[in-house]
Amino acid sequence: MLLSFLICLLVFCGIAVGLAWPLVTCLALDPAEKLTAAAVLSLLGVFLLGWLGYVLALPVGLLRILPLAALAGLFAGRRSLSRALRDHDAATLAIGQLIITLWSIGGLGLVLGYSGGGWVADWWGHMQRTYFFLDRGRSDILFNGFDALTSRPPLANVVTGAFLEITQRDFAHYQFFSTILGSLVFLPAGLLARRFGGSRAIAALTVLVMVNPMYAENVTYAWTKLPAAFFILAALYFFLRAHDKDTPPVNAGLFAVALSAGLLTHYSAGPYAVSLGLAWLTFGWPLRRDPAWRRNTAAAVLAGALVLAVWFGWALAVYGWHGTFLTNTSITDQAPNISTQLQVVVLNIRDTLVPHFFRQPDYTSVTQNSSAGWWRDWFFNLYQLNFFFVFGSIVWAAITFLLIKQWRNTPPRRRVFWALFIMGNSILGMAVHGARDTWGLAHICLQPLVLLGLAYLAARWLNLGRPWRLILIAGATVDFALGILLQFGMEANVLDRWSSQRRSAFAIVADYSRAAEMNLYAKAQNHLLFVGDILLPYATVTVGLLAALLLIALIRTQTGPSGSINKDPPV
Repeated sequence: MLLSFLICLLVFCGIAVGLAWPLVTCLALDPAEKLTAAAVLSLLGVFLLGWLGYVLALPVGLLRILPLAALAGLFAGRRSLSRALRDHDAATLAIGQLIITLWSIGGLGLVLGYSGGGWVADWWGHMQRTYFFLDRGRSDILFNGFDALTSRPPLANVVTGAFLEITQRDFAHYQFFSTILGSLVFLPAGLLARRFGGSRAIAALTVLVMVNPMYAENVTYAWTKLPAAFFILAALYFFLRAHDKDTPPVNAGLFAVALSAGLLTHYSAGPYAVSLGLAWLTFGWPLRRDPAWRRNTAAAVLAGALVLAVWFGWALAVYGWHGTFLTNTSITDQAPNISTQLQVVVLNIRDTLVPHFFRQPDYTSVTQNSSAGWWRDWFFNLYQLNFFFVFGSIVWAAITFLLIKQWRNTPPRRRVFWALFIMGNSILGMAVHGARDTWGLAHICLQPLVLLGLAYLAARWLNLGRPWRLILIAGATVDFALGILLQFGMEANVLDRWSSQRRSAFAIVADYSRAAEMNLYAKAQNHLLFVGDILLPYATVTVGLLAALLLIALIRTQTGPSGSINKDPPV
């Protein structure tokens, strides 16, 4: 089985780069940008083949041409790929991505059952969707008994299903590919870090991502938010590049394609599509009579529309307007009238901004017999759901300090863009959730902003004084202990296994919250084998490898030149 996972990792990396490499190697991009663009276009290609196979009822075995096509692409572009990987920035980005992916797989190997806060059933619903597309289920299906097919977009499920068909169909491999797919968010985040502070910032970002509790939990929980963040951050990067001086037109097209792919992955991309679309029109308004700007805009709109039409065109034809656009929980969970819904939005924003220890949320949802489990959920709801702590207990303050410090030296155009982008997506990201949630909503739409903030902090790390850096290191140590070690220790049942080796998993989880118990029963009733079950005999080795990866990442921050930097981008 371990060999199977290694083969799966190689297959995924080969397809994620090789499928689109012959195309991107012809584009006017630097090597690091080509790696990210290849991942965007390759995953989109996997989706298109899988989706067309579902819609046209083609043999599912057709998906097995993907590794052959990727291998052919890698062979055809072997010289250009070799040159790209010899580039300092591209190599730094690729090594950082490899470290992040292996770190994420190692974390997944410690999960014997999902638990934490009130998170329950989503992972099972997304697995159902993945198998639905492979097995061509009926269009009237309700996932988890209540979710219509159109309540979630399909890209990540179709892509994950394609890799399962190529390799092996079981839950462990579904988990494995979901985690690798989510880990790719590092690629565009690394490009943004380099843009803000040179290639050395990529190494610093690697460490910041590794010790961030939000990332650690979401990359090991089998759902689609981080894959959506990958496309959103890629869209943001190519949007910024499209507004640089003398930039090639390809960046506008990549911006539109990545943003549309994000919408087809998770509807949390909606606020970012609104903000970036409005920003494109606003900054382009003075150029509206320029034929080149009009051509680029028209081409970008057409490219994005074609990607969106693949899903929405089919959904409209099968389900109609109501079935396509009004089945997501952002719509179905809304209050019966506008005034009540506005009150819900205001209260949700308040409860996302104000940490729960300053309020009195309904703690009965985390009631349990295990004191360790109670504290785990206490910190889980802080690190995953609160607007500030989702960055890290001190990180948000350091980012705020750096933004204020840089504000006066920032050109007005950039100042307006970033203020509206950050504030607009923060507010919209909290407001689009339909139902009332007293714990907070940072996990719904704000993950791209968190990774953007980490990229900015990585770029400005050396601009911070020694006191700030020491405080951040202390804060990161606390976050790692309470938001990652405690979380994975509970998901691996470490504390309970040490104290009582003879207790069954059900006896252990019976002392946890109701959500944790429901997740374990879903695993047992469906006879699911987790990656953690397979790697359990090698748990000590896994922890040792994780420690080695963190040490390597820390060492990399102290070596290498500062690298290139776009010193004064217009946006």
